[in-house]
Amino acid sequence: QVQLAESGGGLVQPGGSLRLSCAASRSIFSINTMGWYRQAPGKQRELVADITTGGTRYYANSVKGRFTISRDNAKNTVDLQMNSLAPEDTAVYYCNVARGILSPWGQGTQVTVSP
Repeated sequence: QVQLAESGGGLVQPGGSLRLSCAASRSIFSINTMGWYRQAPGKQRELVADITTGGTRYYANSVKGRFTISRDNAKNTVDLQMNSLAPEDTAVYYCNVARGILSPWGQGTQVTVSP
């Protein structure tokens, strides 16, 4: 049973936008702060944004003002709207529990920002 499934990545030019979506199993989603992480080639995976069940949001400084995280508690989905994308945003993006016990990682979705 797939617990986390990310989608929405792709190739975009600098300055462009993408919207990522993650479908999570209810057992994971309903009680946890959910986050979006990313891993660039040769770098460690990092948390870029998270959102509590009540809607409180956190953003890493590198994405603040450009990315917006949202969740739909009825649909068990968490989205990441990414605007003003830059080459340094290129990475595989994953969703998972934030500030709690991680679930097995999904496949992630590749985001490539290039002219």
